[in-house]
Amino acid sequence: MKIKIPYGKKKLEVDVDDAIVAGIIEPNTVAAGDEAAIIRKGIEHPINSKSFDDFVADARDLLFIVNDHTRPTPTARILDIIYPKIENKNIKFIVATGIHRAPTEEEFKFILGKYYQLLKDRIYVHDARKTEDMAYLGTSSTGTEMYVNKLGVEAHKLVTIGSVEPHYFAGYTGGRKSFLPGIASYKTIEQNHKHALNPRAQTLVLEGNPVHEDMMDALKTIKGKEIFSIQTVLDGRKRVYHCTSGHIHDSFSMAIEKAHEVYCVNIKQKADIVVAVAGYPSDVDLYQSQKALDNGKLALKEGGIIILVSECRSGIGEESYFNLLASSQTPHEALKRIDQGYKLGYHKAAKMAEIATWAEIWGITGLADDVMQRAFIRPVHDLQAALDEAIRKKGHGAKVLFLMDASLTVPKLKV
Repeated sequence: MKIKIPYGKKKLEVDVDDAIVAGIIEPNTVAAGDEAAIIRKGIEHPINSKSFDDFVADARDLLFIVNDHTRPTPTARILDIIYPKIENKNIKFIVATGIHRAPTEEEFKFILGKYYQLLKDRIYVHDARKTEDMAYLGTSSTGTEMYVNKLGVEAHKLVTIGSVEPHYFAGYTGGRKSFLPGIASYKTIEQNHKHALNPRAQTLVLEGNPVHEDMMDALKTIKGKEIFSIQTVLDGRKRVYHCTSGHIHDSFSMAIEKAHEVYCVNIKQKADIVVAVAGYPSDVDLYQSQKALDNGKLALKEGGIIILVSECRSGIGEESYFNLLASSQTPHEALKRIDQGYKLGYHKAAKMAEIATWAEIWGITGLADDVMQRAFIRPVHDLQAALDEAIRKKGHGAKVLFLMDASLTVPKLKV
């Protein structure tokens, strides 16, 4: 069986015996419709909110909070629908980067399409480290101090544009994440993300998930601010499958069921070898590509081999997690040091180190060999050769599972 694996802008082809393939797992196929019609319907029927037209009618100014280049959110396609309603308004846009770097010129075009050049002088990039840009709003019940970008506080009305997908420790992206971590301060994000070390902070879980619950509680500090939320769910080909709008929490909740339909895929058995493909745009760096490992581990037998396929075109990403891993002799040592004191990013190191305690992590990436080794990943340079070696190593009866778009696709063992 010949299988083509996405890697950057090219495909890596491997040839594997049909008998050992446990599955080629992609997001579920769902009925595709007219994207513009889906978005328009979602916006024209808001949940627990006034209509979008009424919302913007009396706005002195509008701030649009949009996702950055690490999310597949179809911001430009949404603007195709709403821009005629706002083009004559006093509008600004802020890119909700959280702690990610600012987008490149190419990435701005990915986010905003043709609207980038049109709105260039009204686009701001959030920088969580600029304390002078933050305003204090209050504290959550668990102690998270809510500092957010002043633009979000000073704007008369806010419009958030997001997409809902599984997230490895927040349960799902979307909704409340536009604010925390989207436009929150470094200090605020660090306090919230410490909860990611809790075993209940996992993909698909909201109830009892301390990260999600802290986000929801912290957002109570922005009460009184008028917000219109637009949330989308994409199919496996990044087409708009569903759209909701209106109340920030209710529109998010209504989108979750549709996200589940797309991204939660049943598997019959776990495999000895999992090829976890970090799809675009999550293949931007190792920090983001870790999500593919976290979903891939759900389909992997204990003692198995997980092979990460990710271009990592921008390197390792945020450095704190990597420095922690690189300065530890073993994954167990890394986990022990995280227990002794948390810094933002250590949750990422913990997730990676945890896998490395019970499985082998191999990787074909654009990173230097020594960089990967310091993150407890064995570098490989030829996917076919790596697969052949892994199959020989696991022996007779070994099964291989290919998890395409592994950063978003969640394999669930069918009982």
